[in-house]
Amino acid sequence: MARTDGSRPFIPVRIAVLTVSDTRDLADDKSGQTLADQIAEAGHILAARDIVTDDREKIREKVLGWSKDQAVDVVITTGGTGFTGRDVTPEALEPIFEKRMDGFSEVFHRISYDKIGTSTIQSRATGGVVNATFVFVLPGSPGACKDAWDGIIKAQLDYRHMPCNFVEIMPRLDEHLRRGGKPAS
Repeated sequence: MARTDGSRPFIPVRIAVLTVSDTRDLADDKSGQTLADQIAEAGHILAARDIVTDDREKIREKVLGWSKDQAVDVVITTGGTGFTGRDVTPEALEPIFEKRMDGFSEVFHRISYDKIGTSTIQSRATGGVVNATFVFVLPGSPGACKDAWDGIIKAQLDYRHMPCNFVEIMPRLDEHLRRGGKPAS
């Protein structure tokens, strides 16, 4: 059963937030702001925040850059996970995942189903690891960002969360790279 171990210290994680949108800027980016607020409220560090257009290369370039930055432990993207012609965030990022996080998508859809029913199938939320950095790819609505944060990410980025969490395995995410594996380029 999931629980919080009060004897373990809280360890802040450095998180970058990327909004993917052709129409938003920082002043009206509600989803990115929702994530930034949740990150701060949980005691983590907002390491970076940016907006890029719905362009595969721009999305990939920004996430790859952050994944190679020692000041970033986690990247969360919001936007571009639907089915319209401009929704390309999964196509931009899944090819560079060294490891896929299939369970993230499954749990996200379960939580989302409880809130919006079958409309959850209109999201292609996904997650993975790029250059030893966790990457979560969320829909572009503030509600979806809050659901993903509250229902999954917040607990997994809390070292006190038991029986296991992502923070305790972060130091070992690059084992394959130290053994001669190739980082994402």
